[in-house]
Amino acid sequence: MRTVYVAGNPLVPEDSLPLKILPRLQNEFRGLEFRELEPTDDMPGSRSLEIIDTVIGIDKVQVIHDIDKIVTGKVYSLHDFDLGFTLKLLKKSGRLDSVSIIGVPAHLSEEDAYKGVASALRALHHIK
Repeated sequence: MRTVYVAGNPLVPEDSLPLKILPRLQNEFRGLEFRELEPTDDMPGSRSLEIIDTVIGIDKVQVIHDIDKIVTGKVYSLHDFDLGFTLKLLKKSGRLDSVSIIGVPAHLSEEDAYKGVASALRALHHIK
C-alpha cells in the first residue's frame, strides 16, 4: 500500500488545512495509507516520498516534484528546520531519490483544498 504523508500544525490556522481534510481523504482513498508527518521528528526512510503540505506563495493546489524550487529560510537553530530544508538535506545526502509534494495554499476553503488534493491524488495514482 502506498503511503501519503500529511504535514501541518493543528495549532496554527494557516498551517492546518491538510490535517483538516485528512479524514475525508482517508475515507475516499482507502487504497492509500495516510500518515501524519512531523518533519523535524520522524522523517520516513523511504527513498520516494509523497507529501501533502501547506505551501506559501501558490494560488491553487499544485504538485511539486522539484525540491530545488522550494525556498527555505536561513537556519540558525533547530527551530528553523522545516520540511523544505529537511527534504533538501535528505536529497543532498543521497537518502531521497524523488518526492511529490501536493501543495495546498493556506487561504483555500476546506472544500476547495479537498477537491484540489483529491484531484492531485487521482492523477498521481492513476485513479478515476
